[in-house]
Amino acid sequence: MPGTLAFLHTSHVLIPRFAELARKELPGVKVTHLVDESLIGNTIAAGHLTKAVTRRTVQLINCAHEGGADAVMVTCSSIGPAVRIARSLYEFPILRIDEAMASVAIHTGRRIGVAATLKTTLDPTLELLREKAAEVRQPIEVVECLCNGAFEKFLAGDVQGHDQVILQALAKFTDKIDVLVLAQASMARVVSKLPPETLRVPVLSSPELAIREARKVLFD
Repeated sequence: MPGTLAFLHTSHVLIPRFAELARKELPGVKVTHLVDESLIGNTIAAGHLTKAVTRRTVQLINCAHEGGADAVMVTCSSIGPAVRIARSLYEFPILRIDEAMASVAIHTGRRIGVAATLKTTLDPTLELLREKAAEVRQPIEVVECLCNGAFEKFLAGDVQGHDQVILQALAKFTDKIDVLVLAQASMARVVSKLPPETLRVPVLSSPELAIREARKVLFD
């Protein structure tokens, strides 16, 4: 039977998107949202996911469960590696926003392009892709694209500016790859704006794929 799914966000801006997806894809599921913007702020300041942020992420995941959530989804890729530690401690389902996307990507093409607006997201996404590929002995090659300046515009509420930076960075990027991975949930909004030349390769974004994974967990 459907239960309760808690989303752990590092930006309130993502709440409407995930609330909408949950309404469409998870009928009957109660949804709650936890937001702690300091998790991404501290990660960006340090340049990597620190032990302190990892501990707080794990604690928040448990708080969500104690608050009634049957499953928890971490929607920020920069803190995604903390999910591994949380899973080693707790028995309830804990979903990582980019995990389903990574699994699809490694089976879609050998040369995987990874676009991100933060270095702190790019690195764990590359690590996740390589881990998933190693699990199934799938050879891959990863091509990076860091869209500098886009994330700052997103946080400032300039979503059009955010999208434009990404579109410009991706303009010629797809010539080098077989599949494109948009590393952050906040980047999913640009998919509908991508020109035909970019869409010549499959473009994967995490929110929809992660919600489908949540559906399997909650309904199966």
